[in-house]
Amino acid sequence: MIRITDLHLPVNYSTDDLEKKICKSLRISKNDILKYSIFRKSIDARKKQDIHFIITADIYVKGNENACLSRAKCKNAQIKEEYKYKINRFGNKVSRPLIVGAGPAGLFAALILAQSGAEPILIERGKKVEERIKDVETFWTTGKLNTTSNVQFGEGGAGTFSDGKLNTGTKDTRARKVLLEFVKHGAPEEILYNAKPHIGTDKLRNTVENIREEIINLGGKVLFETQLISIKTKDDKVIGAEILQKDSKSIIETDNIILAIGHSARDTFEEIYKLGIPIEQKPFAIGARIEHLREKIDKSQYADFAGNKNLGAAPYKLNVHLKSGRGVYTFCMCPGGKVVAAASEEKRLVTNGMSNFARDESNSNSALLVGITPADFKSDHKLSGMYLQRELEQKAFICGGENFYAPVQKVGDFLNNVNSKEFGEVLPSYKPGTSFCKMDDILPDFVCNSFREALPLLNNKLNGFADNDTLLTGVESRSSSPIRILRDENMESVKIKGLYPCGEGAGYAGGIVSAAVDGIKCAEKIIEKSI
Repeated sequence: MIRITDLHLPVNYSTDDLEKKICKSLRISKNDILKYSIFRKSIDARKKQDIHFIITADIYVKGNENACLSRAKCKNAQIKEEYKYKINRFGNKVSRPLIVGAGPAGLFAALILAQSGAEPILIERGKKVEERIKDVETFWTTGKLNTTSNVQFGEGGAGTFSDGKLNTGTKDTRARKVLLEFVKHGAPEEILYNAKPHIGTDKLRNTVENIREEIINLGGKVLFETQLISIKTKDDKVIGAEILQKDSKSIIETDNIILAIGHSARDTFEEIYKLGIPIEQKPFAIGARIEHLREKIDKSQYADFAGNKNLGAAPYKLNVHLKSGRGVYTFCMCPGGKVVAAASEEKRLVTNGMSNFARDESNSNSALLVGITPADFKSDHKLSGMYLQRELEQKAFICGGENFYAPVQKVGDFLNNVNSKEFGEVLPSYKPGTSFCKMDDILPDFVCNSFREALPLLNNKLNGFADNDTLLTGVESRSSSPIRILRDENMESVKIKGLYPCGEGAGYAGGIVSAAVDGIKCAEKIIEKSI
């Protein structure tokens, strides 16, 4: 096929407009095109008076493709091979693999293993997605938390209650396999080409359920409300896993475990530490959610084009480097979304952001984070980053009123270090409720000081970002895992053979796609070993 890059098209372009651009670039007629598809589409909003799409298209033409390119003399066109992912068949040299955790890493590890014929066993401490939704809604409505079925735990992982963002910094070609599998299982086809693809939490749920059904149909087993208690080893090799299922303990015998536990499996972190499995402290970030009116963000990003249905709700991604050496940045931005209660432990409050596919809520929000390093933990203990997270979440719970109401403060009041007394134009989207509090009573001084220095600078990059009525909602403490479980070039634990630390919880990913890719890579290593 022929791939053409850098096709500029107006916001309201038609199919005919795109076909004319393709024909002009290749110096062919419409009749010479067998078929074509969009490979990538991004928005160029650098010049507010000329916002447009930039498209990369894949074209199949009649006749010889090389001859076509030679005639066209188009510098932006080249021959490309269609993407294909090959899965080797699972052999009999190893036993049936066990995957712990049904987030993106665990799901895709199980899917690849199932497609290879391995008949994997996937265990998840939470519930299947259709049951999990009910527990989360109950928590958001009443403040009654289920500690094993919530925004963090359950089928699909934390990403199931997010924006379902699929943009990633990874250059790994397996990312294409992830997107193709999502579409195969019900995700919108546009995620294959949008530069900033998202499924939306509403559509992601059905997709996750369909992936599970394929794993089962291919001979895999999926066990919900099943928690890993301990890893069984002999001569520093995996021989099994102790699990807890409905108050009953049992052993699953296996010589390969993919540990895709997510960044909030704190009791499992403690068990790993107790077993002496090598881990290390890892940098992560802490902060709060920042919430604006969606239409204001849209206007700042798209000017007179704001509200155009082809553009949708506007995203942003901001960062500044401060004189102190710290970085402040936005993360997990949710256009037209909500701030959500994401706690997984009693008496500890944490927030996250979520959008449905339509991104049509009144507000837009993102995490506003300050990067921290192990030097900020004030302890050499391997789990001290986790203990810091817990400390901040407990402060937020107390400040909010000890009922999972989230502490909130208007940005103008935060900058002046005074309590907020009433809301302005931005009303909080967080449920079950909010309480006015000072972020200084929750977050460390270096975080608040960094915010105060950064907010005016960020406002210079995005007009209105630090408006007085903008809301801060605390606390955002789980941007990534606070530990890394050390592994070697074969993706196995440096101490325990057959144990594969995987995904975001193990410290090797930072989002849905990168976690899924890591799961695929771990699955491939087990398949290689089986042959």
